[in-house]
Amino acid sequence: MFARSISYLRISLTDHCNLRCQYCTPQEGRVKLANEELLRYEEILRVVRIAVSLGIEKVRLTGGEPLVRRDVLSFIKDLAEIPGLTDIRLTTNGVLLAEHAEALKKAGINKLNISLDTLRPERFFQITGVDAFAKVWDGISKARELGFSPIKLNVVALKGVNDDEFIDFARLTFTEPLQIRFIEFMPIGASGMWNKGKYISSAEIMELLKPLGALEPVPARRMDGPARIYRFPEAVGSVGFISPISHHFCDRCNRLRLTSEGRLRSCLLSDQETDLKQRLRSGATDEEIRDLIVKTILNKPKGHTILPDGGGSCHGQMSRIGG
Repeated sequence: MFARSISYLRISLTDHCNLRCQYCTPQEGRVKLANEELLRYEEILRVVRIAVSLGIEKVRLTGGEPLVRRDVLSFIKDLAEIPGLTDIRLTTNGVLLAEHAEALKKAGINKLNISLDTLRPERFFQITGVDAFAKVWDGISKARELGFSPIKLNVVALKGVNDDEFIDFARLTFTEPLQIRFIEFMPIGASGMWNKGKYISSAEIMELLKPLGALEPVPARRMDGPARIYRFPEAVGSVGFISPISHHFCDRCNRLRLTSEGRLRSCLLSDQETDLKQRLRSGATDEEIRDLIVKTILNKPKGHTILPDGGGSCHGQMSRIGG
């Protein structure tokens, strides 16, 4: 729709997580989905096969935390066997990565996004509610050792929370082959943490990084995501900026999202959803599921209406939609 080619499906395997990040998880009244409410692996595989027949080439597995779901490695092996699916990636908080990294590589995952909002163990505990920074860093080190590439560190930018660490994160790229991606804070769900005082734009972040030198643009490739990528001279890694609020990329968005409860979304920042689970479990044919996916694509909005002050916020729970 609007001349966009849809080739990318993000799949939330579960809303369960072993962290409790303030900006992602409602701090009060959180109800986890029961196992029977989650889309079953065989249902996900069926949706992916149909989606691939429509031109989907790339899948990213997210959560919650995907590695907490039982038998996830067997599922990934089955996913990798689907003809026409050329790219399978994983987004993780890294807590369980060190112990699963080798098996993930063998199962068919080569590219990782790791969510990490601070390099300070005590602040990690404040943000996530769990003392697990060392485990995450061990996971990053293990992934590097095994040759995962690229390894992207996703940093949600929070003014007054971690903005004093942006230079420390960017400095990592001088010696580590990592892509540090600064993500603008978005007003999603009811975490209770959103307020415009914590929002900081990508342009402000770039200004804060000026002491490290000039940022040189890196040309985008066809399957790249929404990040604008730069590199410091002499750096082995790169720095990315994801700017859904200040620098909309809706005109080139190529993705759909399948939530952990089996709802298909064409836009992260819109609450419009198609309930695939109900149709899958009521006997819908592949052709009927295909038509629902096509209809969702055709109804994909031209752009979102989220503003830096939180106006037009989306009410879905991020841990169910998928990070």
